[in-house]
Amino acid sequence: MIVSFFYTPYDVTAMNIAQKLLAPNSTHWFGTDEFGRDIFSRIMKGTQTAFIVGIITVFIGVTFGVLIGGIAGYFGGWTDEILSRFLDALMAFPGIILALMLVAIFGPGIVNTSIALGIIAIPGIARIVRSGFVQQRDAEFVLAAKLIGAKAPRIMFRHILPNISSQIIVAATITFATAMLAEAALSYLGLGVQPPDPSWGRMLKDSQSYLASAPWYVYAPGIAITLMVLGLYMLSNAVRDLLDPRSK
Repeated sequence: MIVSFFYTPYDVTAMNIAQKLLAPNSTHWFGTDEFGRDIFSRIMKGTQTAFIVGIITVFIGVTFGVLIGGIAGYFGGWTDEILSRFLDALMAFPGIILALMLVAIFGPGIVNTSIALGIIAIPGIARIVRSGFVQQRDAEFVLAAKLIGAKAPRIMFRHILPNISSQIIVAATITFATAMLAEAALSYLGLGVQPPDPSWGRMLKDSQSYLASAPWYVYAPGIAITLMVLGLYMLSNAVRDLLDPRSK
């Protein structure tokens, strides 16, 4: 992914109809698509798209999830009740349906897709944070901080939040993988990243018509999506085991 910021074997948007649907060879490792574009280069560039969407999604989800979940869990009472009902209402919509609705309203593209996926990531992270704050808010170190006059924001973000950081990191990693998969789904439906920007989901859609005549065109983005999501889920499990040995 990092290499694709500086180098790709071919221009990802350059068309060469004379070389369309070439099988994998020494010059085009993954073959070419229906416009003669190098599939390997487009897979490399598509990694950027997936990571950008994942990073923005996680940033939105974690920022607002920690804020909402922390306030609800620390203060409790009617504050917790109102914020919890808001999260319940947000979770009542199936995630992909809500993302489709938001993208349909505000338009497709990397930024709008990322914002839509970030919004649907908020409730899950907020619930994890809320649960952690509820468990920690009556701990002795919190009571000690209150006795020396520490204000609520300092207690929440200086004392409690670091103690639940492992759960947040794991949730963020899973959210990252889910966002990449959701971006591919939206692009497959034509509501995500738009041409000529490469997207694994869009490539998968475009390649379906050539499943019989050029199967390598289908396999490349499909395998890329599978390996990336599987790798991130394995990473989340490794991070969980590293930060919380009791989970092994």
